[in-house]
Amino acid sequence: MAEKLLEVKDLTVHYNAIQALKGISFEALAGEIITLIGSNGAGKSTTLLAISNIIKKTSGKVFLDGADITGTLPDRIVSSGLVQVPEGRRIFANLTVRENLEMGAYTRKDRGGLAADYDNIYRIFPRLKERQRQIAGTLSGGEQQMLAISRALMAKPRLLLLDEPSMGLAPILVDEIFAVIRSINQAGTTILLVEQNAYKALNLADRGYILETGRIVKSGPAAELLKDDAVRAAYLGG
Repeated sequence: MAEKLLEVKDLTVHYNAIQALKGISFEALAGEIITLIGSNGAGKSTTLLAISNIIKKTSGKVFLDGADITGTLPDRIVSSGLVQVPEGRRIFANLTVRENLEMGAYTRKDRGGLAADYDNIYRIFPRLKERQRQIAGTLSGGEQQMLAISRALMAKPRLLLLDEPSMGLAPILVDEIFAVIRSINQAGTTILLVEQNAYKALNLADRGYILETGRIVKSGPAAELLKDDAVRAAYLGG
């Protein structure tokens, strides 16, 4: 059985008086794609931000490869191999494509390996190679999402957190992004995916967790969740 790469235990988060997460626990095994499914406001993005320590946790623990990273600074978490692609892409709009990729590698010590990684990014996303000197803010939405994923890959993550990668994209680009996510996983990166398109997410993932108002209410193999009547009614259009 694969080793446990990520473990989240009894995670609780408050936004002032509002309790956004109510003691959720889940795990990701090395090599898996797991997905968090839920409606808007269920706590999906909050979960990712809390794991990365970008927002403060009220209580609970987060472990990466057995090491407690609950209170670790976000940049140290990146250095340890957990990297997030945030909702809305958050690229550096005033920098070039190449400069964005360079920013993704800022925590790395192995500078000698960068050239091969740039080549790998340009192999995955040929359009970024064509546009490497272009200002990132002038890219299309799909190209910006490619850049956001690529910038994260330059940090050489063992665990990649993806928050709504298909948001605002045309269907053909959604298919392209999901194909890339699968290939990244097949190359050895574990993935935690938050995605509004529950059908696509569950078709891609090994396992899924259903979040409702800050609680995990159901979990299991993704193929089983796709067949679950309650899940289909709530998230898959029947």
